Amino acid sequence: MMQLENGTWVLVLDGSKALILENITDGQDPNLRVVRKEENEAPDNKGESTTGPAQQGIRRQLDASDYHELTEQGFAEEMAEWLYKAAHRGRFRQIVLVAPDKVIGTLRQKLHKEVADKVVGEVHKTLTGHPVDQIERIVAQELATS
Repeated sequence: MMQLENGTWVLVLDGSKALILENITDGQDPNLRVVRKEENEAPDNKGESTTGPAQQGIRRQLDASDYHELTEQGFAEEMAEWLYKAAHRGRFRQIVLVAPDKVIGTLRQKLHKEVADKVVGEVHKTLTGHPVDQIERIVAQELATS
């Protein structure tokens, strides 16, 4: 049975949104506060983009599902890089990953060893649309039964 110790970070991620939370209490009654919120600024499906013409041309060559997968992978890579910088600066000692299977798989491949060594748990669910109090409850329950 695992509990969220004080100071443990919880990364709640899907292909386009991320919430980084920190437990500010003990494992008996976790209280998560938002450390950082990220949203992938992927262009919409109409071909309007904030990137240059070359990037738009590449996008037109990809079908929608390929493009969506590439943007998800890029977002996971960006989050992995941000986590590495935070870990290297000593911002967290432990982290729990919360994401759908595919996203956790992609993220794990991108994590630097320094971050991967700090992963103490995983919850294979999509919780990015949930309020923080529900995330607290669900993550605590999932970790308690793992």
